[in-house]
Amino acid sequence: MLQLLLLVVCAGILVSGLLAVCLNNLMAAMVSSGLAGLFASVSFLLLAAPDVAMAEAAIGSGLTTFIFIYAVRHAGRGEHEP
Repeated sequence: MLQLLLLVVCAGILVSGLLAVCLNNLMAAMVSSGLAGLFASVSFLLLAAPDVAMAEAAIGSGLTTFIFIYAVRHAGRGEHEP
């Protein structure tokens, strides 16, 4: 049962990673990338590594996604200000 659940979580990592690469909307791609990190965190938890899972959830999917979204919102759309 654990192997089946781990297989489903790994499939979620692959699907959300592919979505992050293929999506045209930048915000949706970043959220999908964060979702891949969250699935990775769940897989570490299923593999009995709770310390690594906590680090991945906090840094890999939480902080990194927040920094990317913050940077995109404040970057502008390429117009030059005088």
